[in-house]
Amino acid sequence: MPTSNLTPAELRLSFDPGSLGFADTSELLDHPLPWIGQERAERAARFGLEMDQPDYNLFVLGEVGSGRSSLLKRAMQTAAVNRPVPPDLCYLHNFDVPERPRALRLPAGQGRLLRQLMAQMLKSLQKNIPQCLKGQDFKVESERIENNYKADEAKAYAALDALAEAHKFTLHRESGHLVFTYRDEKGHTLTEDEMLAQPKELRAAIDQAELELRAEISRYFEKIGSLERIKDEALAALRRQVVKPLLEHELQEIRTGLKKQIKDSVKLGTYLEQVVHDVLGNLELFEMPDSDDDIRLEALGKVLSRYRVNLIVDNDGLTGAPVIVEDNPLFRSLFGSIEYQSENDALVTDFSRIRAGSLHKAHGGYLMLHLRDLLVDGLVWEKLRRLLRSGRLQVEEPGTAFTPIAMVSLEPEAVDVDVKIVLIGSREQYYELQEDDPEFARHFSVKVDFAESFSASADSRRATAVFVAHTCRQSGLPHLGAAAVVRLLEDGHREVDDQSRQSAIFARTEALVLESAAICRARAGRLVDAADVEAALAARIMRHDYPEQRLQEAFAKGDLLIAVQGERTGQLNGLTQMDLGDYRFGFPVRVSARTHAGEHGLINIEREVEMSGPIHDKGVFILHNYLSALFAHNAPLAFNASIVFEQEYHGVEGDSASCAELFVLLSSLSGLPLKQGIAVTGAVNQHGEVLPVGGINEKIEGYFRLCATAGLDGSHGVLIPQRNRRHLMLERGVVEAVDRGLFHIYTAEHVSDGMELLTGLPAGMADESGNYPPGSVLGHAQKTLLAYRRACQLSAHPKNTLKHLR
Repeated sequence: MPTSNLTPAELRLSFDPGSLGFADTSELLDHPLPWIGQERAERAARFGLEMDQPDYNLFVLGEVGSGRSSLLKRAMQTAAVNRPVPPDLCYLHNFDVPERPRALRLPAGQGRLLRQLMAQMLKSLQKNIPQCLKGQDFKVESERIENNYKADEAKAYAALDALAEAHKFTLHRESGHLVFTYRDEKGHTLTEDEMLAQPKELRAAIDQAELELRAEISRYFEKIGSLERIKDEALAALRRQVVKPLLEHELQEIRTGLKKQIKDSVKLGTYLEQVVHDVLGNLELFEMPDSDDDIRLEALGKVLSRYRVNLIVDNDGLTGAPVIVEDNPLFRSLFGSIEYQSENDALVTDFSRIRAGSLHKAHGGYLMLHLRDLLVDGLVWEKLRRLLRSGRLQVEEPGTAFTPIAMVSLEPEAVDVDVKIVLIGSREQYYELQEDDPEFARHFSVKVDFAESFSASADSRRATAVFVAHTCRQSGLPHLGAAAVVRLLEDGHREVDDQSRQSAIFARTEALVLESAAICRARAGRLVDAADVEAALAARIMRHDYPEQRLQEAFAKGDLLIAVQGERTGQLNGLTQMDLGDYRFGFPVRVSARTHAGEHGLINIEREVEMSGPIHDKGVFILHNYLSALFAHNAPLAFNASIVFEQEYHGVEGDSASCAELFVLLSSLSGLPLKQGIAVTGAVNQHGEVLPVGGINEKIEGYFRLCATAGLDGSHGVLIPQRNRRHLMLERGVVEAVDRGLFHIYTAEHVSDGMELLTGLPAGMADESGNYPPGSVLGHAQKTLLAYRRACQLSAHPKNTLKHLR
């Protein structure tokens, strides 16, 4: 099949703005925003979000800018509306083991209510307990207890005093102690010297009496201690008896206030009973002395702090399940934390300093995370793996063992968490995770795969216009006319190099809308038109095309050798592309070949110096095998050939230059010149079929700009694979030049078609004996190869050949 010379209509997709069915995008604001071209991802996301089973978390894979985060967030919000509001989460003081605070889940809104009711109870207790302890009934009964104690104490003291009197001792109190002295017969108190002057027998009797008195004094103190304990217990029991009705009333107010049924009602009831017991055990701190006592007030404050409620998750006001997007998944922000404060060179904390993480807040709902953020911190990754395995979340502080000062740590009660995790990652990360960590991957059973492009249709074009309308409304921008939307759609096709498919990376479309609207406003326009979009695209190219501009200058000044006129043997312009990430552009590169007689075969110079990649090397091997198959009748082939990309210093990768390499090799073998005005791109298989390549538009446009600089005269053009026709979305300057006959786009299905175009001679078909017509390209090449073989034979057997000639 001969080469085709494409018409301007085949070089880019275009359609009438009137076919869109609207004048400008403001008419589309009432339409809902669909998942454009992501039907597979949409169905998978809805299935995963509605699947209420463990391990059915979602892994969302796709390119950045495909809407994977925004669309999933919207889907999460939609699904959350139909789910029940999850309970609140509180942490309470553990009266048995204070280092292990207790967790309590309450119906949504009840956590805040419990905190308020407990705060009100504390205020009431501080006010009403002192009043109860100052009441008349309490005063009368406490005075009776005090009087009974004083009477019993006085009776015991009188008995002790009588014993002392009997032994001639005088007993009296002094600064809380009992002091006794000995008297003589006249009642005179003896001094130490006078005691020493007494007879020995008398001193011994006095010592014995003193021992008996001391023993009795000890028994007296034991009895008084027992009486004091009885008195204190009686007073404490009296206080409890007086205050307990007040406490029961306050707790009943709390129980009445918490109207909803509580799943952890037993745990709450136990806690409230412990609060009552603790208050009754510290009633002396509530008594109001005549003057403020700082020590008592500090102790009272510590006691009251135990009765507060630490509400770490408050779902009051929610109408459905929570939707949390965690953009900074640090250990503390994701799994919760415990705050500390420094006291006396030590870090201290309590249950009130426990803080919730995103996983606590997302209980019963959805949590979105980005895999790349999780992989930064190994501790976060391992903790998340344990959580997915157990379903329980323990608040802890990592690295507390390495703090430079002592610290009081907590071990809060772990809680069950039911969270649907939506993990955002790239396609490469997904498959790496499947291979490297299958246990973790098992917990993400729903794969939500966002496409990079989709088949374009009238529905998808209208959906894109709806997206543009919503973007304009959300950002407060002027709307786009139908012609401007058409230009956006064309750019979407150009982005994926396909007339039948459109790019699904709508972040680029959104940015282009913003930039076009800015240009529109700069000219005081009210509606963005196609010229504004063109200007935005041109400005974007100008911001990124400096490397291409410098390369074009190098061609124009002759620093890089490229011939675009005339004919040359063994030399041709191949086309290549450079992708800088934010900008792609194409440019020509000279491919040349030299051949001579020998037995080394084809030498790829780039491979020899390790400047080529494996795909390029594969292409050269395929080329060599195809060449060998063409002249199999003449096997073994006796030739040496070298192929090189001239002035290429950064390495070569890819097989898109295989056709150009084959053409220059056949040109060198046949001695036939090639048209230098036609550049070539395309891969080739072992049967000579031309295969499609990437970056086709950038390659054509890069060569076109070079030819335009040199001066277009109708001899310039490119030869591309026939299978690349639907990938053409060329800029209008190229289309106009083709329309005027100044530039040509040729396509070929087989390399023989390309050889005929470049040489002007037929490629040639082998006859039954394997010989090609003498006037064909392959005939000329075959003749050269036969000459090479004879030369090699002469070189190998010079004497035999000379004898034969004689």
